[in-house]
Amino acid sequence: MSGGRPGVTGTGPWPGLDVLEAQTVVVGDLVDTPSEVAGLPFTVTLAERGPWADRVGRAAALLAELPTELGPHGWKLADRPSRDLARAQAYVREDVDALAVAGHGWTGPLVVPVLGPMTLAASLYLSRGDRVVSDAGAVRELAASLAAGLAEHLAAVRRSVPGAEPTVLLHEPLLAQVMAGVLPSFSGYSALRSVPGPVAAERIGEVARGADGARVIVHGGTAWTSLGAIRAAQVDGFALAVPSLDERSWEKVAEVIEGGLAFWPELAPQASSQCAGPDVAGQADSLTRPWRSVGLPMAGLRDVVLLAGDITGTGSPDDARAVLAGLVRAARVVAERAEA
Repeated sequence: MSGGRPGVTGTGPWPGLDVLEAQTVVVGDLVDTPSEVAGLPFTVTLAERGPWADRVGRAAALLAELPTELGPHGWKLADRPSRDLARAQAYVREDVDALAVAGHGWTGPLVVPVLGPMTLAASLYLSRGDRVVSDAGAVRELAASLAAGLAEHLAAVRRSVPGAEPTVLLHEPLLAQVMAGVLPSFSGYSALRSVPGPVAAERIGEVARGADGARVIVHGGTAWTSLGAIRAAQVDGFALAVPSLDERSWEKVAEVIEGGLAFWPELAPQASSQCAGPDVAGQADSLTRPWRSVGLPMAGLRDVVLLAGDITGTGSPDDARAVLAGLVRAARVVAERAEA
C-alpha cells in the first residue's frame, strides 16, 4: 500500500466546521510528503457539526434500507426514515462533494474511515429495547445493511475522485468489549451477553466484502484481544493504538504481522518542549523499540502506515495540522531505522 515506504494517514476526526477547508488541508498536506514517506489522504469527519456528523451518525447515514433516528440516548433504529437521518445523509453528500473539489486530479491511495459493524451495533439502540448488539438477528441485519451501504458510499467516492484507490479503515474500538461481554445494558445494572469471536469475525468479514475490492484495515482500538476476530475476518490488515500495548500485546501483534496482515500503528501525538521542540524521535521509538524487541525484521517497518488518532482534542485546525506534520517527521525516522 505504501510502496515500500512508511505511510502516514489519519483516522478521520478533524476539528472545525468547514469540511471543504478541512479536506483540502488534509489532501494537500498528505500529497506533499517527503520522498521517503508515503502520504495517504483520508476523508475527514467533522463531529463538531453535531451527532449527525460524528462516527455513529455517519455510519447510520450509510445503512441501506435500515432507517434510524436520534433518541434521548443517541441513535436508534426507527420504523421509518427520520429528519435526523436526512440531515446525516446530507452531511455525507456534502462531504463527498468537498472531497471531489479537494481531491481533484488526485491519483493514488485514499483512506475512507467507517465505523465497523460490531461497534456500530454496540452504539445504536433497537427501536424498542437495548443496544442492537443484544439481539443476534438485529446484528446480522445491521451488518448486511452496512455492507450494502458501504459499497454505495465507495462508489460515490470513486465517482468524486476517479483516480483514488480507496482503503477502508473499519473502526472497531468496542470489539474487544463486545466479545468480552462487559458492555453495560441500558439499565446499567447488568452486562450484555458476549458475542462469540467467530460471530464477530463473520459480521466484520461481511462488511469487508462490501468494500467492493477495496483493501480493508480493521482498527481494534486499544485491546490486542480483538486480534483473533480481526484475523478470522480475512481482512488485509489491522490497526491498534500503540501506547496501550505491553510486551505480551506486542508478541500477539508480531504473530499477526508474521501471518501476513499489514499493520497500521496509531501513535500518540509527540511530546514537545520549549527548548527541543517536538520529540519525533521519541514518537518513532514507541513503535521501533518494541518492534525490535519482539524480533520483527526492521525492514518490515517500510510497510507500516502510521495513524494519527482522534486529533480533534488538539484544539484548532492548525494544531491538528501540526500533529499530522509531526507524524510525517516521525515516519522519516522510522524510514531511516528500517534501513539500519
